[in-house]
Amino acid sequence: MYRSIAAATVLALASALPAYAQSSDPAWLDQLQFEIRAAKRCEISYLIRVHEGHLGEKTTYEARVQCLDGHMYDASRIGEDAPFVFTQCERQVC
Repeated sequence: MYRSIAAATVLALASALPAYAQSSDPAWLDQLQFEIRAAKRCEISYLIRVHEGHLGEKTTYEARVQCLDGHMYDASRIGEDAPFVFTQCERQVC
């Protein structure tokens, strides 16, 4: 019984979370949304994967984007000021 209550609580909390993953710098997700809308006419349905890392002294940003029209893109950039590079996924698995 306690397992079912715990599972229901976890599901309820997960459904209340926003579509975007937590980030130490959430402004880059806003920038990603702006750039992919302008470059690919993609309205983001959801983000499948979000990752921040480091390459030397620069921060790297990566995300897999699902658009409302069904297209999927891998988005990445190195550094705070660089534009995102978008690579369309030709299949469901990029």
